[in-house]
Amino acid sequence: MDTSDERLREILDATHTVAVIGASTNPDKPAHFVPRYMAEHGYAVLPVNPVAAGAELFGETVSATLVELDGQVDMVDVFRRPTDIPPHLPDILALRPLPKVVWFQLGIRNDEAAAELEAAGITVVQDKCLMEEHERLGGGTGHR
Repeated sequence: MDTSDERLREILDATHTVAVIGASTNPDKPAHFVPRYMAEHGYAVLPVNPVAAGAELFGETVSATLVELDGQVDMVDVFRRPTDIPPHLPDILALRPLPKVVWFQLGIRNDEAAAELEAAGITVVQDKCLMEEHERLGGGTGHR
């Protein structure tokens, strides 16, 4: 996967809606403050976490699973341990249309899952913090 600055900028510019697997209600956790940051920068953030389903985060109701989401998802942002990613693949691949990008947060890498997603035509970014990359690259066009 090409993770050059130019490619990451293209991804940020093309992304409008981000579903966050593992979104947290704890404001001290990256799984809370990273998606909150993205929401504050103009992205629609759809939190997904079965434990917090029904609660409100980032102005949206938390869904238990990806398949409960309505509408198009441009990016799926993953805050799960690498070993916990494979069970999410069927839900990601069931989204219609497919998301353009699946982003595994900093410290998260699963090459087998990435290969399966890429084989379906989905761009995968691994082991990078979405918030840090957004800040570093000056944000996506129209999303500041």
